[in-house]
Amino acid sequence: MDAASNNSVEDVRSIREAVNFLPTKAKYRVYIIDEVHMLSTGAFNALLKTLEEPPEHVKFILATTEPQKLPATILSRCQRFDFKRIADEDIIKDLTYVCKESNIKITKEALKLIAVLAEGGMRDALSILERCNQEESGEINEDKVKDLVGIPKTIFIHNIVELIEAQEVEKAVNTLQKVINEGKDINNFVWEMIKYVKDILLYQATGKTEMYNPEEVENIKNISEKVSKQELMDLICNLSEIENSMKLSTQKLIILQTGIIKLCNKETVKSEKNIDGNMPSGNAQNSDLERRVTKIENFLRAGNFAKAGSAGKKQPAQESNVKLEEKKEINQKPKYQGKTQDYWPKLVEDFKANGKMLMYINLAGTVAREINDMTLEIEFPNGMSKVAKDFLARPDTKQELKNTIHLACGKEMQIKFADDRIKKEDQANEFEKFMEESQLPFHVI
Repeated sequence: MDAASNNSVEDVRSIREAVNFLPTKAKYRVYIIDEVHMLSTGAFNALLKTLEEPPEHVKFILATTEPQKLPATILSRCQRFDFKRIADEDIIKDLTYVCKESNIKITKEALKLIAVLAEGGMRDALSILERCNQEESGEINEDKVKDLVGIPKTIFIHNIVELIEAQEVEKAVNTLQKVINEGKDINNFVWEMIKYVKDILLYQATGKTEMYNPEEVENIKNISEKVSKQELMDLICNLSEIENSMKLSTQKLIILQTGIIKLCNKETVKSEKNIDGNMPSGNAQNSDLERRVTKIENFLRAGNFAKAGSAGKKQPAQESNVKLEEKKEINQKPKYQGKTQDYWPKLVEDFKANGKMLMYINLAGTVAREINDMTLEIEFPNGMSKVAKDFLARPDTKQELKNTIHLACGKEMQIKFADDRIKKEDQANEFEKFMEESQLPFHVI
């Protein structure tokens, strides 16, 4: 019984009813329940009674790949046998026998590749062999197996890894395009790249590889002599990050292409010094300089720049970044005098003059009112839009507004937002409620 599709209490009850019948030919009636961990709680409870006192002529075989999902009451009544992976040598031996009996022509390299792809499962190995034999007549070679399971040719993977290390951006992108044109799955391609770099790392450590012919082993040897272990480990981590980003994105190809370009440009430099303590090479220094320039450009694009003609003045910053001297200057020399509501329109215009257009657009037309010495209420006579509400509710926006008011009046104040439309509706509702509760005749004109 396949428990994945027959996991209800009724399915188990049908077995309980059938176990009472004696076998007609064999000594035992054997029930095999595959994927037993998929049974429901009620089905497990229904099966438990039979497992506690099974008839002498009945044997149960419960098969699962996730024994930890079985209830303890079931596990305690079973003998457990954990099956291990079949060795690649044994799989090759059995596949050779099958090919000989079935008159299938296959190379030794293809047999070895099928054994590695099967990952210890004889059934998977036979399935791959059967699919390869159905394609067309002729000898089954290593390339045919790779085409069938969707593995890109090793030469493509080797070329891209080599081009990444050589910082050849254009050639790396062109090689990637060739892989895409062949219809290979890009998720599988990234995974194969990670495995290939891992195999290079293992070759450096042990001098051994698997699933590669002599020519490919020579290519691995050449790369291992040029690249350090640290660089290989960094490349594995960076490729893994690309793979994770592809899983979360709908534009997988764009993520992969930009990731390859970044790796070729060495934008993943970890520090300004090498592991041995020496300064990096000229290429690494140029890469680090480009990274810093890019960071500054992004900062300027975000609008964090001073107004023309006031380059020497410091702009308001978040409270966590304001120095003690700046705080003293703010407290001693406020920009405006008097109540905040009096100079509020000028303060809003300052946002526009300083290039902070989002703050100006969302606060234009508002009216400020000091409720007390520590609280400032900002009213929206024309109503507060959802866009303005979302923007002004952001912690960084609120903090910037508080710092600006602090600079203007020389004291810290809490900010409250009030929508006049809501206030009027609340007043109307209160008046209607008063009319109902007072039970007096009102005539509203």
